Amino acid sequence: MSFLDEDFLLDSTQAQRLYHEIAADCPIIDYHSHLDPALVAQDHHFGNPTELWLQGDHYKWRTMRACGVTERYCSGDAPAREKFDAWAATVPRLLRSPLYHWTHLEMRRPFGISNCLLNSSTGADIWEKMSARLADPGFSARGILKKMRVEVLCTTDDPTDSLEHHRAILADPSCSIQVRPTWRPDPALAIRQGKTWNVWVDRLGLASGIVISTADDLLTAFARRHDAFHAVGCRASDHGLETMPGEPASDFEAATIVSEARAGSTIDSRRTERFQSWLLEKLAVLDANRDWVQQFHIGCQRAVNQRLCSILPPATGFDTIAAVDYIRPLASFLSRLDASGKLPRTVLYNLNPRENEAMVALCGCFEDGTGIGRIQHGPGWWFLDQLDGMTRQIEALSQIGVLSNFIGMTTDSRSFLSFTRHEYFRRLLCKILGRDMASGMMPDDLDLVGGMVKDICYFNAKRFFAFNK
Repeated sequence: MSFLDEDFLLDSTQAQRLYHEIAADCPIIDYHSHLDPALVAQDHHFGNPTELWLQGDHYKWRTMRACGVTERYCSGDAPAREKFDAWAATVPRLLRSPLYHWTHLEMRRPFGISNCLLNSSTGADIWEKMSARLADPGFSARGILKKMRVEVLCTTDDPTDSLEHHRAILADPSCSIQVRPTWRPDPALAIRQGKTWNVWVDRLGLASGIVISTADDLLTAFARRHDAFHAVGCRASDHGLETMPGEPASDFEAATIVSEARAGSTIDSRRTERFQSWLLEKLAVLDANRDWVQQFHIGCQRAVNQRLCSILPPATGFDTIAAVDYIRPLASFLSRLDASGKLPRTVLYNLNPRENEAMVALCGCFEDGTGIGRIQHGPGWWFLDQLDGMTRQIEALSQIGVLSNFIGMTTDSRSFLSFTRHEYFRRLLCKILGRDMASGMMPDDLDLVGGMVKDICYFNAKRFFAFNK
């Protein structure tokens, strides 16, 4: 077996058949990404390989810095070709890193560059081959999505967003890919930031046509924007949290907090947490009323390098895995919604792998027989979308939950090339299931196990998010 050949990771005959005959050709439902919908609306043509491959990719920037590459060649102002060369020189140092695999998978699909390792010696030739492909009219943003077999793409969108690009995509009959917004109201929780929070609330007021002075005004504005998102195909919300806040404020207390914050008063940490919990419940009710899916990405400690974060843009690679205990407040949050009959279908993602089993067990507490896999343990993301992280997530879900109900992989990415992560996941899934078939842990029945593979790779996510509505 050679590096990254057609049977990469597929170490049994059963795994090879599961992947090549079943998983490989399944369309992609990418239900969580950070791609810019404007690039799809405009069917953007990328000017060079760096723009497509490296721009905005904090995964790559982190490793480049660790290998002695200065910021000018990461998020800085170095020429595109010099940034590419810096990455090419870094790649040979990444053996055993998922980035080594991803890089060469991305060269293969969609560029068709195989049997060639990226390094300083090959960089010039690979740059030329990539540039030649990017000059092809079919290698636009939409063209790449089609080559990757993307059927549904969900972006991540602020409630204040105009949604103009999503409306343009909907109105364009030439775009065959479903591009759906995802409601991400994280700035609303940052009430302790005072002036910054108030500026954002003012934007929300402008977007919704509401002058926001009170908590009721805030909720009315959210309801209007929720309606606007639903009208352009949004069927999911998402929340990025370091931890889960505890007990919620009462409506009266929340009204007082909002009025004080709008008047410029500083809200202390205890009242901030109570406001956050109150607002998350109100937003969850909006989701439930619209039959949306709510998602929670929990456990990221952000912007930990204060020096570099003070001079660089956000999302450039200075976040880490948080070590906090949030299972109890998360359980209470879900239980309150369940008791009121307003618990939406939910996806829970943990960034710290130590919470895998606890999260899977928690999901099972809120299954009530009214649907299949209504509360999902989300796939490994960010620091966990690598072989060990995905394996541990699959094993926890297999042993404590129901793997057959799993909604599978998503990219969580800002790169149009990152859909090879679905291939990476599918190969690993087939390896694990093929191993069990070969060892007698599961029936050696291609139809039986293959049906499970199809569901995890495609059908479960399509049904769960109701993307046909």
